[in-house]
Amino acid sequence: MAFRLEEIETDLIARRARAEAEGWLGETEGMELTLMLLRQKQAETVRLTGMPRTVDLGIPALVLRQQR
Repeated sequence: MAFRLEEIETDLIARRARAEAEGWLGETEGMELTLMLLRQKQAETVRLTGMPRTVDLGIPALVLRQQR
């Protein structure tokens, strides 16, 4: 997923440069917002990659009760 996000970022940067060159201010503003959200997603991906996928909860102990 991280690789795909990098590809999308590279494409957006190129499209933003073209929009700036053409004077498409609305497009430029929209791409800035998209880039900001994309970079947040990239940071989240990095954060989640370092987290373990499973949590060891252990095996519950069997408690034997004495009969009366």
